[in-house]
Amino acid sequence: MQTDLLGAGDDFVASFQIEDTSVRGRIARLGDGVLDPILKRHAYPRWAAHLLGEAVTLAVLVSASLKFEGRVMVQAQGEGPVSLLVAEARSDGGVRGYLRLNKEKWDFVERVNKGQRPHIPQALGRGVLALLLQPNDPDQAPWQSMVPIEGATLADCAQMWFSQSEQVPTRVRLTVAEISEPGGTKRWRSGGALIQQVAGDATRGATDEPWDNARHLFDTITDLELVDPDVSSAELLLRLFHESGVRLEPPKPLTDKCTCSDEKLLDTLRQMPREEVLELAKDEGAITADCQFCGRLYRFPVDQI
Repeated sequence: MQTDLLGAGDDFVASFQIEDTSVRGRIARLGDGVLDPILKRHAYPRWAAHLLGEAVTLAVLVSASLKFEGRVMVQAQGEGPVSLLVAEARSDGGVRGYLRLNKEKWDFVERVNKGQRPHIPQALGRGVLALLLQPNDPDQAPWQSMVPIEGATLADCAQMWFSQSEQVPTRVRLTVAEISEPGGTKRWRSGGALIQQVAGDATRGATDEPWDNARHLFDTITDLELVDPDVSSAELLLRLFHESGVRLEPPKPLTDKCTCSDEKLLDTLRQMPREEVLELAKDEGAITADCQFCGRLYRFPVDQI
């Protein structure tokens, strides 16, 4: 097993193949450079932040399989306290995410749960989980698939999506942790992994037995192992699959990077009817807007629009 490709560290995603089997997978770690700033800039309640962190990690895992330049968006919409959950990971390694929360509904759920984490039906309510694949090339059509929000965790929902949309047996693990540092500082980090069964062929032969073995080993992963800064992802994979061996691909670095810009927002405003622009700007002579992902505030005078 190659262990030097994935040393200790965070903010990457990498693919792997269990040697001489029909099982492939991906593993990711997000920390100070990606997840921590995304969650801290919004100051979400603790368990809401956990949910967004898992969604961002899931988007990163899916993005590692992109065969084109573009983005993956994980989006959940429901009737619960979290009415919208959006996480995006792009082929250039950029990551962003946010959620829309009804504070009154969320506080009620927390009172009912007495501080325990809400399960997915409590947090999102009835709704759908969608995965969107969007190529950068405008001549390539986007692809989207949706499934009902079901299961206790986001990982459960993701497994259902893979089963129904891709019809590929898949196991998913997502973990978010808030690490307390000396002096009271807290840092967000996450870990995620998935494995999938590859269809059999003349070389691989039957795939059910290798898949069952890998699945049972994969299900032994603990939350602590996924996020422990003292256990590298390579060490974790070696613990799980040392009998078969694992072939690792080079990891892809990730960054906390939004795609908003003056140019994009101006283009949107310039497509609006003139009368509507003047109405919105009548008090200040300008239109202000903020990016829901990164929180950046924009202000455009009417004559600039």
